[in-house]
Amino acid sequence: MRNFLLGALLMALLALGVKYIIDLSDNEKTEIESSGLILNQIKNVGKLIVTEGHFSDIITYKNDKTYFKLLSSKKKIIVMVNANVQVSYDLKKIEHTIDQETKTLTITKIPEAEITINPEIKYHDIEEGIMNKFNAKDHNSIRKIAIQKLDKKIQESTLVTNSQNRLISELQKLYILTSSLGWTLKYQDTAIDSQVSIEKLITP
Repeated sequence: MRNFLLGALLMALLALGVKYIIDLSDNEKTEIESSGLILNQIKNVGKLIVTEGHFSDIITYKNDKTYFKLLSSKKKIIVMVNANVQVSYDLKKIEHTIDQETKTLTITKIPEAEITINPEIKYHDIEEGIMNKFNAKDHNSIRKIAIQKLDKKIQESTLVTNSQNRLISELQKLYILTSSLGWTLKYQDTAIDSQVSIEKLITP
């Protein structure tokens, strides 16, 4: 009888041990599968977001030169600028870490917006002095001024806002997935607890 009870106890302990190992294995398998889903989602959002727009501006460029403090020579030109503009985020450049123990996905870096301006410059009403002609340096200066003015317009436009909204939409997909799997999504040192908090973190 005593041997029977001892045998039964050993069998029970063995069964518990086997169950523990199986449960541990299943848990590790689940965590690996969760990590795989998250990595796959990061891969899916790792694409190029491009928002396009068109801008135009008119610039009056003037340049005055004085020779020997007596002679003055002036030049002036009206410049019409039309530009196709792209605001893009290359989400392949997102940097992240995954901690399976704490079930945390941390986004450490989000790429900055890349603004591409392709201006078409047309010149009108050219006025120049005998000793003050337009040259390559003037054209470079005009192009630089045009791009600076366009960049200011772009920064104040809905084009940048729209591209940010598309970025936020992609990041929200990561939040939805991590939240559904019981994981925590963080941006740098800040935990994201809702889709709204992503917008607050990303939007300046």
